[in-house]
Amino acid sequence: MSIVLIVAELQPSGQLRKATLNAVTAGRQLAEKTGGELHLAVLGANPAPVAEELRGFGARAIHTVGGLSQYVAEPYTAALSQLVQSVKADYVGMAATAVGRDLLPRVAGRLRAAMASEVMGYEGSGADVQFQRPMWAGAVIATVKLTTALKVLSFRGTEFPMAEPTGGASEVKAFTASIPASKTAFVDFKEVKSARPNLTEARVVVSGGRGTKGDFKEVEALADLLNGAVGASRAVVDAGWVPNDYQVGQTGKVVAPTLYVAAGISGAIQHLAGMKGSKTIVAINKDGDAPIFQVADYGLVADLFKALPELRESLAKLKG
Repeated sequence: MSIVLIVAELQPSGQLRKATLNAVTAGRQLAEKTGGELHLAVLGANPAPVAEELRGFGARAIHTVGGLSQYVAEPYTAALSQLVQSVKADYVGMAATAVGRDLLPRVAGRLRAAMASEVMGYEGSGADVQFQRPMWAGAVIATVKLTTALKVLSFRGTEFPMAEPTGGASEVKAFTASIPASKTAFVDFKEVKSARPNLTEARVVVSGGRGTKGDFKEVEALADLLNGAVGASRAVVDAGWVPNDYQVGQTGKVVAPTLYVAAGISGAIQHLAGMKGSKTIVAINKDGDAPIFQVADYGLVADLFKALPELRESLAKLKG
């Protein structure tokens, strides 16, 4: 019987990152496809509280590795690689977050395992299961087969719903890893605090592009009215108009909110790769031929500096 090991990610505060629950769903589906068991792994300074939080999510066992500080690639790679070998996992997966994208390729390299990144779904079953992943900025969805005994996978969280508790209680097993001396060490973490929700977890995202000309006041005002997050195209970030944290797209963050409002964004393929999974897309652009309208559910050919204030006024009236 195969073992599917899903790695939980902790926030700097020690709390569970929500994207882990999307990865748990991906792991459940993979276990069903392969007829295997779902196991979870929690690595960190104090993994016990998160392990307890995950006990009701249907895993056969939850493996904890303590004694690790904030994420640093070298010690985490060593610890996870040893755990994978101890558990004899056949599949190792994690959400395709910044940490997941950094950690998993290192583990795959160390254990000489093939890897598929940004997995969106599966084809086949049993030992012949194959993995669907985007290529060419999402213009192509490839189906790949990994031929090594151990297979490493990162999951695009927007393609899998967040897991819900299934009842029962998983067995928690502590694993002691041998961590070699590292050439790097965690020094400091400076969190960018915001009253707005996290971009990758927000139900509403309002993004601005070149059409804003660097003036994000209307974009931010609409986002605040809808209790949403603020996003941006790469061109805007590269111009220095907004922080890098705002970037949505192939080289930025991938989001799939309930509502995505694109204001003044033309819709280059790199940007579409990061948001076309949104449930409802509203596009506002002066150019009626902008590519963004091809993926939008609702499109408005208008000047955003006129349309957004009118939209806010109408929404304010509806909210009373």
